Amino acid sequence: MNIEIIRTPSELRARAFALRAGGERIGLVPTMGALHEGHLSLLRIARPLCDMLIMSIFVNPTQFGVGEDLESYPRNEESDLAQAEKCGVDIAFCPSPEAMYPSGYQTALTLPTLAAPLCGAKRPGHFDGVATVVSKLWNAALPHVAVFGEKDFQQLAILRQLSLDLDFGIEVLGGPIIREEDGLALSSRNVYLSQEERAQAPRLRQGLLAAEQRYSEGATDAVALLSAARAIIDAAPLARIEYLQLRNATSLAEVQEVTAPTLLAVAARFGGTRLIDNLVLHPCPPQA
Repeated sequence: MNIEIIRTPSELRARAFALRAGGERIGLVPTMGALHEGHLSLLRIARPLCDMLIMSIFVNPTQFGVGEDLESYPRNEESDLAQAEKCGVDIAFCPSPEAMYPSGYQTALTLPTLAAPLCGAKRPGHFDGVATVVSKLWNAALPHVAVFGEKDFQQLAILRQLSLDLDFGIEVLGGPIIREEDGLALSSRNVYLSQEERAQAPRLRQGLLAAEQRYSEGATDAVALLSAARAIIDAAPLARIEYLQLRNATSLAEVQEVTAPTLLAVAARFGGTRLIDNLVLHPCPPQA
């Protein structure tokens, strides 16, 4: 295997300094491993944008809440590295929790407005953990560009704001959601679904598309659009909706009428498995 493996932040930072000193452009794709086609699509987006592509594999404990699946989260470093190498990754950063959070560590970052709604309301502290670990990854890898998936739309919005607020100067790009043939968004957690749950899970995507269809027919108010989505999702008896909301695609403020690019987002549980999905409604420009 030709991929270079680094396991401490100090070693990665030294490597990144040397790359930058040599005029190399660095790309970074952070992951928690258990790679699937969604992750690989992000690597393919990043590869032509940089000279050296770094991928991190780190199951970050600070973004898991009490009772969440930290211990059971799927891990297979050998398989992940093999797939990453095929996508042109030059450096894999695979630290231990102790390397990222040594004894005495006590700093955390928070973005109270962007982190408050949607997943933030259901997973207190989750985005503090995300913002903190990504800041540490950015400080170690010193990337010019970083790529994240649009399935975690709120996370992407938070990280763009983080780069802006703390002057990281990193180009934060989003990669489109990759889906199974039946529309289910790819997720490392899909492996937890039972056969019956898996059969019903595509209802999330179908509900979003039903709302999008109503929007294309002229409906713009939240009640009509959300009702169209909920009717489809509620037809899946195993789905327990955590949220189904319309939010401004930039500020994540709640929307009652679609007049600007608007995020339609859903989170639902199938048994013990929590799934999320979204799409963005784009107002048509006025006719000339």
